[in-house]
Amino acid sequence: MSPPASARAVDPDRAAEAVRVRRGVGLLLLSAIAPGSAQLAVGHRRVGRLALRIWGAVLGLGLLLALIGLLSWSALVTVVANPLVLALLVVVLVGGALGWIVLFIDAWRLSYPPGMDRRHRQVFAAVTLALVVLVGSSYGLGARAAVSSTRTLGAVFTGGGSARATDGRVNVLLLGADAGQSRVGLRPDSITVASVDVRTGRTVLFSLPRNLEDVPFPEDSPMHERYPDGFSCPDHSCLLNAVYTTATQAAEQDPKVYKGVADPGAQATKEAVEATTGLTINYYAMVDMAGFSGLVDALGGITLDITRDVPIGGGSSPILGWIRAGQGVHLDGYHALWFARSREGSNDFERMQRQKCVMAAVLHQADPVTMVAKFDELATAGGRIVVTDVPRSDVGRLSDLALKSRALPITSVSFVPPLVYPGNPKFDVVRTTVKDHIRTAEDLDRQAQRDHTSAAASTAPRTTAPAAAPVAAASTAPNSTAPAPVAPTRTSGAPEQTKAAAAKAGAPASTAPETDDLDVICRVASAG
Repeated sequence: MSPPASARAVDPDRAAEAVRVRRGVGLLLLSAIAPGSAQLAVGHRRVGRLALRIWGAVLGLGLLLALIGLLSWSALVTVVANPLVLALLVVVLVGGALGWIVLFIDAWRLSYPPGMDRRHRQVFAAVTLALVVLVGSSYGLGARAAVSSTRTLGAVFTGGGSARATDGRVNVLLLGADAGQSRVGLRPDSITVASVDVRTGRTVLFSLPRNLEDVPFPEDSPMHERYPDGFSCPDHSCLLNAVYTTATQAAEQDPKVYKGVADPGAQATKEAVEATTGLTINYYAMVDMAGFSGLVDALGGITLDITRDVPIGGGSSPILGWIRAGQGVHLDGYHALWFARSREGSNDFERMQRQKCVMAAVLHQADPVTMVAKFDELATAGGRIVVTDVPRSDVGRLSDLALKSRALPITSVSFVPPLVYPGNPKFDVVRTTVKDHIRTAEDLDRQAQRDHTSAAASTAPRTTAPAAAPVAAASTAPNSTAPAPVAPTRTSGAPEQTKAAAAKAGAPASTAPETDDLDVICRVASAG
């Protein structure tokens, strides 16, 4: 008669093998979850306690940064943009990776693999190696991103601009530069001022034609001494986009011109735009159009609604293809660049519209997930193509403004015929138009604030009051009747939209001549 199953002898070798496997798996899991816990349990406890304390400090630092980001995105960006913080981050990541890898290997040693059978030993070694590779590659990518950030921030954000807002606005000059082989020096093809409200982020884009003549300079500008009556030449070659090269050459010939200025061409262009528009330019950002495609590719492309076909090539070269009109047209970097700069069958004014479409698309469609996932590519592309006088200390504040501006429609104004004729510009019309559109944008912000206050008041608990009190208040308060709320619309600078919104906001009708409507050429495609 066979003994019962419970009484059968257990193979001691198999039992010991099972214990060793469970012990090894447990030690690896402990090391993966909390580095040092395996050593604290069965190894060198002093090492384990030290590792756990370091791990706790790193987790605490990460939670602190996350809390700062939730409370103030600009504060987080300012912190991580600091070169000392980035250098410390690289040290922490590299040191943390090496330390964690050593703890994994030690956990493998503590599990005593030689005592396992061959199959378990091989599997256990493969799992340990996979964890080592995972930790090393993850920390390596983080360290690489930190190094790229340090290099990019140092190369791009060199400083020199002014953070001081004027009348509650920050004005950034955006230059799309093109140094073609057939050109003498660098000439900005796209010249746009982004005027941003520092409180709400509401943005108005003012585009100036590159062939604008007779642009003035402020009296304290070195260029004013050379061109007191404006940047004018008998052969009509003194155009706005030639200011950059002219000032650069002047500074090279006479070191006293723009002495101490890192980029005389950019400074002179800022001064010309200030005198032309009446705005104080805080910063400039110049994008090399030849490298722009890399930035768009790093963002994953942009999507536009395009109303007419745009050729690739043309002019002195053959047409190589077409960017076809349609809804939701997705453009990679190559096609986005051609969409922005193509000249065949169009004029400078249409190109200005297309360039603003591309800029708006990059602003609105650069989602944070993509930017984090492709941070290293973006940093590399940005370092190659962007030059600016924004200091590192202002990066956080400006990034906060950029996030605010994404939530609001962007008004666009182009100074093109019949509003302004580049060969014979009326600069008083330019300045008046700028003032009118900024005033309209500010009226929209005030109306939005009134709507918000009214909505908050309507949802607040009501207090007991005499029935006649509301009537009396209405009869005595001169402005008790609030204007009708402005329906949220997507504004691209269309005159009828701007005027209707301003009228609802209680603003006087603008006296500025009609301006452009981006939707005639293209618009940023809606999400989804």
